[in-house]
Amino acid sequence: MIWPFSRRPRRSPELDPTLYRQALAGLPWLRGLDAGRSDRLQALVTAFLDGKTITPLHGLRLNDVQRLRLALLCCMPLLEFGREGLHGWHELLVYPGAFRAHRSHVDAHGVLHEGDEDLIGEAWERGPVILSWADVRADIAAPSDGFCVAVHEIAHKLDALDGTLDGTPPLPRAWQRQWAADFQRAYDVFCEAVDSGQDTAIDPYASESPEEFFAVCSEYHFSDAACLQQEMPAVAQHLQRFYGPALLG
Repeated sequence: MIWPFSRRPRRSPELDPTLYRQALAGLPWLRGLDAGRSDRLQALVTAFLDGKTITPLHGLRLNDVQRLRLALLCCMPLLEFGREGLHGWHELLVYPGAFRAHRSHVDAHGVLHEGDEDLIGEAWERGPVILSWADVRADIAAPSDGFCVAVHEIAHKLDALDGTLDGTPPLPRAWQRQWAADFQRAYDVFCEAVDSGQDTAIDPYASESPEEFFAVCSEYHFSDAACLQQEMPAVAQHLQRFYGPALLG
């Protein structure tokens, strides 16, 4: 086990160093961390495992190394933001693969639309993070392809910390104003390109809303930073400051 069962009062868990190294070595995005960021990551993972439940669903079994990898992926976007990014939720639900969710919305004409949708990840504003294990594994196998579903959903959690899902996480006032202006400008240009049928280097799903734009660009920061820098240099600069330097180009 990662840590032994203990009676109350509860103490922070101690990570098994062998299992931790094994889990870390399997995640290409985290290889080559400097000592300071490595220490911060370990402290974040410890806090994550101490405060959150990882629940496999539909018969999925996760061993200790796999659980540690999930914790590492969820903590990776918090290296600069800190453990405040873990606030507001308590459970990570993990399906074996894509899962189905019921959706309903009212359009601009007041018509209600309902239906089921297949998802690979979801972050409830005041609830759990949900991931597809198959897609987490696919991201690990192709770390430079522009996708990382765990980063995507944690970006939504960061976005929601100020009470509004709008693509802008909590930031100092001056930075927040500049972030909002630069992201809105890039988002508008990107949506125009998608709407006109252009092939875009960034996943067109980013045009769905400002919050999806932030989450998708966050994936590119970690998994294809060179593409993001070329396509949206102002956005890339903000994300490098927010997340720290990406270790994959």
